[in-house]
Amino acid sequence: MTAPNPNEHPKSDPVSNAEKDPENWVTGDEAMTGAQASYLKTLSEEAGKPDAYDTSLSKAEASKRIDELQGTTGRGA
Repeated sequence: MTAPNPNEHPKSDPVSNAEKDPENWVTGDEAMTGAQASYLKTLSEEAGKPDAYDTSLSKAEASKRIDELQGTTGRGA
């Protein structure tokens, strides 16, 4: 895939497609990673929502759930 507006200095000024919506991830349907599982477990416990941790989540689903729980716990960006 070609960047929409490549730049001579891509490391200092990345293009807008550097961050994709989880719905558009090529590997979004794969099982969540170990790092996602660990962080999701921690966040679900901190948020008091143990049911938010589900081992059957895909990478994309886990990413969305992590984003939601970060908002609840105040973690993350």
